[in-house]
Amino acid sequence: MKWKMAENSLFAVLLRSPWWVSAAIGAAVGGIAYVLLPANYRIAGSFGALPFVAIAAWTAFKRLQAPSDTRVARTLEAVRAMSWPEFAAALEAAWQREGYTVTRTQGAADFELAKESRVTLVAAKRWKAVRTGIEPLRELAKALDSRESGAAAWVSAGELSEQARAFAASRGMRIVAGAELARMLPEAGRR
Repeated sequence: MKWKMAENSLFAVLLRSPWWVSAAIGAAVGGIAYVLLPANYRIAGSFGALPFVAIAAWTAFKRLQAPSDTRVARTLEAVRAMSWPEFAAALEAAWQREGYTVTRTQGAADFELAKESRVTLVAAKRWKAVRTGIEPLRELAKALDSRESGAAAWVSAGELSEQARAFAASRGMRIVAGAELARMLPEAGRR
């Protein structure tokens, strides 16, 4: 059974927040416990702050691992300058480094990724579009529905409209853009 954290739980919200928010809550919980509890229980009560301190450490670590805004901008600029064969080869190499078996396909999806019996259809040919609407994502969803299993992902160096983003979220589609694209293609941002 896979465990999935509720999207709006306290810890899920803290994992999406800056690290210092969790650190402040941890300091407050530890401080309040130390001040309000009897002397015999102060140290033990302060341990209630540990989950918040752990989340602060984790989010700080993840932020340090994330590409900088400058690198994201450079990567997106470099990616937009690539031709389709260059971009497709770079994506294919990135997914293979992550352990996927990559197959190029035709139609609404450009790639089929397989890993541990899980298949993901990926659409990437419209990566240069400045703004993507809902229609291309509907085409990808139809391709996914015809397979009756798996997941879908959309790769873009541009933006998605609010409708497209909501549609992708409702269908569980992964959006690979911005920082995630820069993480996948680190060499592109260094050119």
